[in-house]
Amino acid sequence: MNKLPKHVAIIMDGNGRWANLQGKSRVKGHQQGARTVRDIVEEAKNKGIKYLTLYAFSKDNWSRPKEEVNILMKLLVTSLKKEYNRLINNNIRLQSIGEVNDLPTPVKDELNYVIIKTKNNTGMVLTLAINYGGKEELTEAMKTIAFKVKNSIISPEKVDQSTINQHLYTRNLPAVDLLIRTSGEERISNFLLWHIAYAELYFTDTLWPDFKKEDLHKAIVDYAKRERRFGKTSQQLTN
Repeated sequence: MNKLPKHVAIIMDGNGRWANLQGKSRVKGHQQGARTVRDIVEEAKNKGIKYLTLYAFSKDNWSRPKEEVNILMKLLVTSLKKEYNRLINNNIRLQSIGEVNDLPTPVKDELNYVIIKTKNNTGMVLTLAINYGGKEELTEAMKTIAFKVKNSIISPEKVDQSTINQHLYTRNLPAVDLLIRTSGEERISNFLLWHIAYAELYFTDTLWPDFKKEDLHKAIVDYAKRERRFGKTSQQLTN
């Protein structure tokens, strides 16, 4: 338990390929992926994970076919409605990061409703990255800080890592300990660029719809075996 990651982030990849392998439409892949989300969220909570962040929809996903984007938006609303009671019963608090105001009104309204209704839950914090991009997050933070410096709200000499962190979407989240990406791809895809500076990266060939509780357990066990040095030597850690 002393090596359990406090903050786990997941790039949920492979819904489309799963559907193709099954001879089904991409919609079916996203639907199955939504069921996986439900199972993994509950398992993470049961294992004692304090923070779970899921890459639900990136800013780049808007370039996908319009029909698929519309289906993803409808699925998001449906999932939030279906899982509301489950979040309450499991004492899970929902929050979001990203440019939420640019989402379709039904999605924005349902998301805000569940966030408000679960705000007093004291268990695991579940964060959905929706319409999110890591570079965009940093860019907006820099703009805000530059404005404050220009207007003498912040002194340039006082700008440090803490200042930057306080202006990010993720300012209320601790650094990521373990980043998981499914489907065999080994890249970050513009996700949580600031918060994964010292994260342990775990890549699996398993497609997201096939990702089970056992797969999450394997990732956590692999994480526990690693030596996290944060720039120090092994000898320094043992002294």
